[in-house]
Parts: sequence; structure tokens; C-alpha cells
Amino acid sequence: MSIATPIKLACLDLAGTTVGDIAMVERAFAEAIATQGIVPGTGAYARAMVHVHRSRGRPKIDVFHGIFPDNEAQAQAANLTFERAYAGAIERSGLIPVPGTVEALDKIQAAGIQIALITGFSRATLGRVLSALDWSDKLDLALSPEDAGRGRPYPDMILTAVLRLGIDDVRHVAVAGDAESDMLAARRAGASAAIGLLTGAHSKQRLLSGGATHILDTFADLPTLLLTPIPTTEPTPTPC
Repeated sequence: MSIATPIKLACLDLAGTTVGDIAMVERAFAEAIATQGIVPGTGAYARAMVHVHRSRGRPKIDVFHGIFPDNEAQAQAANLTFERAYAGAIERSGLIPVPGTVEALDKIQAAGIQIALITGFSRATLGRVLSALDWSDKLDLALSPEDAGRGRPYPDMILTAVLRLGIDDVRHVAVAGDAESDMLAARRAGASAAIGLLTGAHSKQRLLSGGATHILDTFADLPTLLLTPIPTTEPTPTPC
């Protein structure tokens, strides 16, 4: 059944959606797996980086569990290296929002829509990111997987935002992200809109396969979409 629901909460991804740091993230992953003996130029490295790409948006420790499925110590060590490498990159280069992001956040906020930032980074890394961006006046909430129980593609972070921000109905939620896991989480949470951004990890086809209801070329286009009642089909929850 077709619905037109006003949006009261926008759940927004970080890397590749609001912040253009895809290269920084991939370098940190490469450095992390190299410390565990998987080095560039090998088949194991190529397979690991394919896994990294396919798993974008998921908790970083879950990505390393996928690369080192039988070795918890290696997964934890790689995750620690990733966090250190990414923190070092932030210190050296800072973080640059995707063009139009700051203006778009201001428009969304001015319209009375609450904003929750959701990410696959750990709480410690998320803290460093928020400090570098200085967006405290633009966000109502920022969540890592540790804050919600499970990360994407599970709906936990979106539903935690709904509860903490007092949203009455999940159909008043829109989710925007650049990865298939963002779209899966949005549909599983029952959000009215799962908005795929073509500025980051995954292609239009991957986003649509994850359940995207809308595709945007740039984050700057998001306010126009959110400020108009979004016609969409009734979301069908995707099994976890």
C-alpha cells in the first residue's frame, strides 16, 4: 500500500555518506591486515580487501572476524591496528565532509527533523571522528554498534535512535547510507525510506539489492527529499 509519511528522524551513515574518507578507511584496513601477515600483492590480500569492500558499513570487528574466522586473537589485533591507523590518519589529515553535507544538515535541522549519526566504527573511533568534525550542534545523537548491541545490517542502531529520541513510529524514520548494509538495516527497522548515496562504497545495484527505496547522487540532495512527504511502499521487514 502506498503511504506518504512525514520524516521526524534521519539516521545518517558516516564514512562515504557524510564524510568522504573512503580512501582513509581502506588504507587503515590494509595496514591492519598487513600486521597479520596478509600483504599487498598476494591472493590472500586481494581476497581480504574484497571482503572489506563487500562488508562496508558493518562493525569493523565483524569485518575482521570474517577475514580471520578461526582466530579471535588475530581479529582483535587487526581491529586494534585499524583503530590506531585511522586515528593517526585523522590527526594528520583531518576529516572533510562530503560537499554540501554541512548545509544539508543545517536544512534538515531547521525543518525540525532530528538527526542521528550511525556508524560501524567503535565508540572510541566515533569519539575521535566527532571531535575532528565538531558537529555537536548539528546532531541529536551519535551511535556505534557498542551503544546498541549489534551493528548493521541488523536494525539495532536505528531502533535505539528511535527509542532514545522519542520517535512514536518507525515509519517516521529515513535512513541514508552508501552501503548495502545501511539499506538492509533500514528495511529491517521498518523505516519508510532507505536512501542510497552514490558517494561511497557500493554501486546503485548493490544499494537496490539491499532494499533502497531511493537513490541520490549527493548528500546535498537529501533535504529536498526529506522535506517532502516520501511516497513509498509499505516496508516489508527483512529477516535478521
